[in-house]
Amino acid sequence: MVIYQIYPRSFNDTNGDGIGDLNGIYEKLDYLKDLGIDAIWMCPFNSSPNADNGYDVSDYRNIQPEFGTMEDFDKLLKGMHDRGIKLVMDVVVNHSSNEHEWFKQSRSSRDNPYRDYYHWWPAEKGKPNYRYSLFDPKGDAWKYDSTTNAYYLHYFSEQQPDLNWENPKVRQEVYDIMKFWAEKGVDGFRLDAFQFAAKDTTFPKLPDGYEKNFFEYYAVQDGLHDYLKEMNEQVFSKYPVMSVAEGAGRNFQDAHDLVDASRNELNMAYAFDGVDVAQYGGYELSKMKQVFSKWDSAFADQGWLSVFLSNHDQARMVSRWGDDSPEFRAPSTKMLNTFILSMRGTPYCYYGDEIGMTNIDFQTIDQYQDIAAKNSYQKAMMEGEYMELFMRKLNFSSRDNGRTPMQWNTFQNAGFSTGKPWLPVNENYKTINVEASQNDPNSILNHFKKMVKLRKENLVLIHGTYELFAKEHPQIYAYTRTLGQEKMLILLNFSKQVTSLKLDENLALEEVLVNNYENVDLANGTVSLKPYQGMVFRLK
Repeated sequence: MVIYQIYPRSFNDTNGDGIGDLNGIYEKLDYLKDLGIDAIWMCPFNSSPNADNGYDVSDYRNIQPEFGTMEDFDKLLKGMHDRGIKLVMDVVVNHSSNEHEWFKQSRSSRDNPYRDYYHWWPAEKGKPNYRYSLFDPKGDAWKYDSTTNAYYLHYFSEQQPDLNWENPKVRQEVYDIMKFWAEKGVDGFRLDAFQFAAKDTTFPKLPDGYEKNFFEYYAVQDGLHDYLKEMNEQVFSKYPVMSVAEGAGRNFQDAHDLVDASRNELNMAYAFDGVDVAQYGGYELSKMKQVFSKWDSAFADQGWLSVFLSNHDQARMVSRWGDDSPEFRAPSTKMLNTFILSMRGTPYCYYGDEIGMTNIDFQTIDQYQDIAAKNSYQKAMMEGEYMELFMRKLNFSSRDNGRTPMQWNTFQNAGFSTGKPWLPVNENYKTINVEASQNDPNSILNHFKKMVKLRKENLVLIHGTYELFAKEHPQIYAYTRTLGQEKMLILLNFSKQVTSLKLDENLALEEVLVNNYENVDLANGTVSLKPYQGMVFRLK
């Protein structure tokens, strides 16, 4: 299946409050069906005070009022199922919101029945050993709370206290919540930040500077596999649902232990090694080839992977991996979509990437909404960083880049909302929008549909083996997919230069199936590729 990720706040607003809603997604279901996608992963829509835009849940069984009602959700789910589209729901249970009733009870007194739903450290024992926080400006994951003279743990912001998964009552609460949604008809669960859920609750001292490699100490710790096996037994095995966790652990063994069928834990891994290659200052294609090829090789026989280049925690795909200039935005976006949809693994395509949406250009910290951006700014100020460079990096990599409103047409606010959008609409919406794309047969949108169709009609692009070709070429990423007698060759130019590749004699081209330019320049067994040209060939 091809999975399409939606950030609900930014997709389509039907009531003019500037925030996308469930009815907005319902209104666009025919558009989504026309894309050819099979499932939608929807970022959190549960009740939340929005410290981290929904990734801080205050009521797991209710809908965030900004997004609508439970009746709106039921209507949306039925509309999706009527069109053959499945729903994958984000489940945020490494932590909750500090406004969740569990936490309110937990912090009220030391003998409250909910006290052990979270990680507390009594202050009379002294300050607990340092733990790194990903979102806290001071980098400290322990927050002092005077109500009971104790510290609580938060790996993310202080508004996101970590749940204590050692407590069987917490685990049962979560399983019951998942059953509630599965019985409503939800088709899958994505477990946010779950690789961090297991913790050594003695909180021993960790090596100085460990936060530079915190994954080694935070990801897939003892107990996590037991929790997942229990979750599988109580939920996944009882309902027709898929499961995927954010992250794939510290190494290939961790990833296999999470997803190999014999383990009875999860269905697929969502690894970040690939997407982490592209950073401020660019990336090396050789490194990208190495990482994606390495993961494919490790899962050639067992387990299953996801393939993606962007999501709600990343800047825009074309701005990071391609070239978002007017000259090269279209061909480079098409080339990147060709990559995602021709690799082995389940493709995750992020909203707006099917039309080539780009990063937005924020100049001041006041324009950002993301808690990670604001807190990292405070941290940089406290540590005396060179702020001009910091702001350039933030401008390139901020999560807000990937959260700007969907660009539907040339009307006010790109047709997203009649009110003031919660994040500004990118100024380029007059030229980059769905309506203009639908009317152009050579658009990024129509190329995306072609690639989805090609993938669905050719099992070789799903189950076929992957083999890297021309490994040392500095600009071209080339690989074959083979299944029985079926064989395809994918050629992708990741540069703005014209470049060429001499084909092996055993690669006999039969036909061009997809090409983001009009022509193929082939002579004497050498293919010349235009800037960001991407092609899929069937081989004889």
